[in-house]
Amino acid sequence: MELVTIIGLMAGSLTTISFLPQVIKTWRSKSAKDISLSMFLSFCIGVLLWIIYGLLLGELPIIIANFITLILAGTILFFKVKYP
Repeated sequence: MELVTIIGLMAGSLTTISFLPQVIKTWRSKSAKDISLSMFLSFCIGVLLWIIYGLLLGELPIIIANFITLILAGTILFFKVKYP
């Protein structure tokens, strides 16, 4: 595996994992009142566009990191709607 791919996978992993504490906190507290709906909605759309971009380029680090990020950010978005 090339160094640039390793760096991309590491960067994607760290930025993706950063969403996990917010998902856990929101799930445990059953409250998302302090989370901005418009921010997470626009973020999820942006991440979806990153996935499309990664698919068009065939860049695995971009695809994987953003797919997992979309799942985590989408979970927070779901909690925002479910626990207003």
